[in-house]
Amino acid sequence: MDARSAIDLNSDLGEGFGAWRMGDDEALLAVVTSANIACGFHAGDPGTMRRTCRTAAERGVAVGAHVSYRDLAGFGRRPMRVPAQELADEITYQIAALDGFARLAGTRVRYVKPHGALYNTVAVDAEQAGALADAVHRYDPRMPVVGLAGSAGLRIAAERGLPVVAEAFADRAYTPDGTLAPRSQPGSVLHEAAEIVERCLAMVREGRVAAVDGTPIALHADTVCVHGDTPGAVRIAQELRAGLLAAGIELRPFADTES
Repeated sequence: MDARSAIDLNSDLGEGFGAWRMGDDEALLAVVTSANIACGFHAGDPGTMRRTCRTAAERGVAVGAHVSYRDLAGFGRRPMRVPAQELADEITYQIAALDGFARLAGTRVRYVKPHGALYNTVAVDAEQAGALADAVHRYDPRMPVVGLAGSAGLRIAAERGLPVVAEAFADRAYTPDGTLAPRSQPGSVLHEAAEIVERCLAMVREGRVAAVDGTPIALHADTVCVHGDTPGAVRIAQELRAGLLAAGIELRPFADTES
């Protein structure tokens, strides 16, 4: 995918659980081109997984497994030290569970993206990144792994022979070293749609983004994530989509949705 003329837009979806709902999946599935669907470990339940896969398939949105540490109480945002083989087994379990519902909807899981604390850990921890890569490779060696652009985790996945997809975040601030600013830090999550659109255009067209201190960071991205659980998420996603299209940027899934 030519990052200067086309980009994938993804969001974390299906993150309700039982009677509890998070975000407006129906609205976001009319905006994004790829859906990272929770697999039951940090959020999501069988009914939510089924419904989200069905709607994504109906709209031509690529389905991805949003795998996590087993942490419903902490929404998958608490760092954990899980033995590598156990973690690999739990990731395989999550992919397979979502893939079952995806196939019932007439599609399949096209990629894997870790969630929350697992996402941040595999970006820097070789053992945990290796567990993720091993799980994906043994399930389907052709399945892409989505991760933080420039991270060690993507390098490890590529060394295992997996396709890798570099991700940038529309609504998250970056530190000068290219990692995401901790959510506990003021200003770590952006809420102004105009600022978010401007940042994303710089990411896509120029391969750069400004860190929290103003430092310019080189950033190649194959996909841009817009979160669905922040205030005004749907409006921000809609304005981002409109802004990218108005700038001549094509929106399309990085994963083939036809095969």
